[in-house]
Amino acid sequence: MKKRSILLLLTLYVSIMAYSQDYYMYTGTYTNGQSEGIYIYKLSVPSGTSTLVDIIKGIENPSYLAVSKDGLFLYAVSEGGSDHKGMISAYQLDPATGKASFLNKKESRGDGPCYIAVSENRKWVAVGNYGGGNLVTYALDKEGKLTDQYQLVHHEGKGMNPKRQDKPHVHATIFTPDNKFLLVPDLGTDKVMIYSFNEKKNMPIGGTQQGFAKITDGSGPRHLDFHPNGKWVYVIEEMGGTISSWKYSSGKLEKFQHVDAHPANYQGTRGSADIHISPDGKFLYASHRFEANNISIFAIDEKTGMLELVGFQELPGKKPRNFVIDPSGQLLLVANQDSNDITLFKRDKEKGTLTVLPGTIQAGSPVCLKLVPINK
Repeated sequence: MKKRSILLLLTLYVSIMAYSQDYYMYTGTYTNGQSEGIYIYKLSVPSGTSTLVDIIKGIENPSYLAVSKDGLFLYAVSEGGSDHKGMISAYQLDPATGKASFLNKKESRGDGPCYIAVSENRKWVAVGNYGGGNLVTYALDKEGKLTDQYQLVHHEGKGMNPKRQDKPHVHATIFTPDNKFLLVPDLGTDKVMIYSFNEKKNMPIGGTQQGFAKITDGSGPRHLDFHPNGKWVYVIEEMGGTISSWKYSSGKLEKFQHVDAHPANYQGTRGSADIHISPDGKFLYASHRFEANNISIFAIDEKTGMLELVGFQELPGKKPRNFVIDPSGQLLLVANQDSNDITLFKRDKEKGTLTVLPGTIQAGSPVCLKLVPINK
């Protein structure tokens, strides 16, 4: 009996340890308030405890970040202001301490850069310029620096809303799982542009047969996320507060569902922000700003990809922007721009529901969160 009890305790201990992991969390912010730059925290999962490691100073409005797949390099956009051009900065990360060393920076070649992604093999970064209505790719050298080699692609057209859609507004640049295509939501034209991508070429971006996926007029596509199976894509539509679901195959998108991501009786302003799917592919989460101020939760049918509403999680913080789910799927963290904090939730893997953890992480105007595992 005693041996059995010891065995059970050991099994439980091993199970707990298997799901324990520390991360460095890199936090992008707006620096026109309390923030000094990019905040680096050490985060423990599943406890949610955190400590501030360092602050990357000397960068203006680093509102979106990207980390290379190997976790060794960090790239940040600087939205700039009326007197400053948009910029892209490169940093090398120290795996032992999580701290960053500045490498170099380049112009984003468009106003208001709002999104950046790194290609699979860390040969290129792709940046979306919201104000400029264009996207730019920069080649990276072996040391992770931004080179002088770039390609600039301008969008054309407008949408039905004269206040928000008078011209193109590129809002994201997402590489497909096979790294052969680039999907680019354009809030201003109600399209997700589809580009071929060949990292071996000096000009990696090319055309495709489909060209683009048309989003519902006036919806304003903002971000998207791939299901882990690589066959389904889900687009969060900022202005419509809606989610469209698409079948994906070799650079082609086919729509199969469109759902409201707000409560049925909601009458407030719509301003959806971000979208992510749980690591196991069972649930989808979307953040919503303004009066909604919540996270909507959907179950994903494993056979069809169809979404079914689970519910809504209210937020103690204000104006949720980007959020992140840790790779084990245990925690979900939300960057709250207006309350200057990050809310931590424990995630029920079976039901998809969220439970607020006590305490928050303080940060000035946080809007982007990226996790890098710490090797034990």
